[in-house]
Amino acid sequence: MTKRVAVIDRDVCTHTKCGYVCEKSCPVNRMGQECIITDKDTGFPIISEPLCIGCGICVKKCPMSCLWIINLAKESGEPVFQYGLNAFRLYGLPLPKNEGAVSLVGKNGIGKTTALRILSKQITPNFAIFDKKLDEAKIMDKFPLETRRYFQQLGKELHVSMKPQHVDRLRGAFKGTVKKMLLEVCGKKDLEKAVEQFGISAILDRDIANLSGGELQKVAIAAAYLKDADIYYFDEPTNYMDIEERLRVAVLLKELSERKKVMLAEHDMVILDYVSSYVYLFYGDENIYGTVSGVKNVRAGLNEYIAGFLKDENVKFRERELKFSSHSEGEIRTPVKIKYEGLTKSFGKDFRFSSDGGEIREGEIIGLLGKNALGKSLLIKMLAGVETPDEGETKKFKVSYKPQYISAEDVVVEEMFRSQSLNGAVFEEAKRRLSITRLMEKKLNELSGGELQRVALTLALSRDADFYLFDEPSAFLDIEQRFAFAELLRHVVSESKKSAFVVDHDVVFIDSIANRLIVFDGKSSVKGHASSPMNKRDGMNSFLKMTNITLRRDKDTKRPRINKPDSALDREQKEKGEYYYSIQDD
Repeated sequence: MTKRVAVIDRDVCTHTKCGYVCEKSCPVNRMGQECIITDKDTGFPIISEPLCIGCGICVKKCPMSCLWIINLAKESGEPVFQYGLNAFRLYGLPLPKNEGAVSLVGKNGIGKTTALRILSKQITPNFAIFDKKLDEAKIMDKFPLETRRYFQQLGKELHVSMKPQHVDRLRGAFKGTVKKMLLEVCGKKDLEKAVEQFGISAILDRDIANLSGGELQKVAIAAAYLKDADIYYFDEPTNYMDIEERLRVAVLLKELSERKKVMLAEHDMVILDYVSSYVYLFYGDENIYGTVSGVKNVRAGLNEYIAGFLKDENVKFRERELKFSSHSEGEIRTPVKIKYEGLTKSFGKDFRFSSDGGEIREGEIIGLLGKNALGKSLLIKMLAGVETPDEGETKKFKVSYKPQYISAEDVVVEEMFRSQSLNGAVFEEAKRRLSITRLMEKKLNELSGGELQRVALTLALSRDADFYLFDEPSAFLDIEQRFAFAELLRHVVSESKKSAFVVDHDVVFIDSIANRLIVFDGKSSVKGHASSPMNKRDGMNSFLKMTNITLRRDKDTKRPRINKPDSALDREQKEKGEYYYSIQDD
């Protein structure tokens, strides 16, 4: 039997201003039944899902595009949790395993964080029942046996540690130094061990309020890791971290999963593939509903996600397969846009930077790879004329810059775009590909991290400029959004004959967009050096050699997978000098 899901975004709905167009246009209402009515307490429309016939007229008539009617052909019973009438709901729940980490894979706004919050008892399942509060016995009766057993043990035999998604909230939640916070979680002996494991000795005496995003992430992971618990939940643990830090955390989480239950929600496919033994795939419609698949082996599950088809469930949730290149490609032979000589810049005794000379071509995207605090953004600013080098000359160019950290103002998204001088064609294309339309009536400070990132990317790419600089554009984007932005950026840069620089720590994402690579080495916050632009094979091999990582290719999808350190394949690829593009069967 077909069931319908009706969702109204109350942050955008103008109800009284539009005159309740949805109510007036509903054919069921016209026939004398109350399919869409006005809530007397809030003034917002309420849609009766059982009475709705799925005609879609109200959706088309809504002037704010804030209403969705979705037909679900298959559904596993009732929602485990629903945020309110005509609001997002989640069907099914994942469960941690006794052995091996479990990852939650899916788009943003589809229920992964909701699932983690339910499993850690931050929110209570309501099964879409709003008129009364369910007692624990009734909640347990609605769960299958395995899920019931999990919740019955929680807080008694099982204790939870949770690393939240939004680590920036730590600044307001805790006052004091990193050392003080970690000592409250564990003893002095464990702290000394954690300092070495997580590489945080330099920030121990720094106030939480003064940490960068990457530093906050490491501290939040360390705090969750150090707690004495039976189950560990990590919500998006790699944002703002460089590849070396990501691998360090991945190794620690994998080791933790060998003695404890571990579950994580993560969008870096290379990292989650390395850490996890199992995955649950989340599918549905962003901010409308999410459905949890059955548990799957990590390789098979990720390959099903890439294909957009769940074999066991017989569900196709995406029209096309995500594609990976199995070889180095992308170098172009267009006219040179600028040539630059070697550049140097010093900031007293604190940081010294140097670069080899090079050239940038029209319609070219240059990927910048290296650890944090080696001068990646500094190089671009010097090339753009924003920073003046101590040695070497650069010309001034018009630059559009998407910074690493985005501030959210109290302004409506549409008004913010209207206040800018934008390329209309690029703006419309970016709105479509990055799904910005439904965000236009919201305020910037009401957006999630992923929504704010997409708005910032749209703004930066739509401005008129000679060069586009994107600093960590993949942060907070899900796997599908990363592919969508990669395609959009390649299209815009190629058509406009402009150039772009992209700083990111997701090596799969960088490989998917870059024509050539600039590789940075040195010591973070002390000295950094940038190579001249090189082809991707040489650049990726040079970068991964520094991080001591090799990646193999999945034989079916060609997606990169990290080799186990010092495994036979890891040693073989290092001997050949092929750290990334070498094709290997599983």
